[in-house]
Amino acid sequence: MSDDRMRGNKLLCEIFRSSRKEEMYLYVDKRQGLSEVPEALLGHFGRPISAMTLILTPEKTLGRARALDVMAAIREKGYYLQMPPAKEDYLLDLYRTPTTARY
Repeated sequence: MSDDRMRGNKLLCEIFRSSRKEEMYLYVDKRQGLSEVPEALLGHFGRPISAMTLILTPEKTLGRARALDVMAAIREKGYYLQMPPAKEDYLLDLYRTPTTARY
């Protein structure tokens, strides 16, 4: 991205959630939209659903990523993909274990 506006310490970012995978998000420059996201990734991601728009700064606090890393990825690749958190094995076992109610 050679746009001079992308070199500053602020970035107008749009965040999309995946229609296929819970807790998967795509961060993009609002002005560029999804134009820089590869078709193969969009195919896996599913229909992008706009979740929010915000101004990113290096100091911004995000839930599972450093704003500086998100900004760098958007400037270099045109997007940042946030994957769902890894599920702990013991949590998956809870779903496999049959439960019986005892009163």
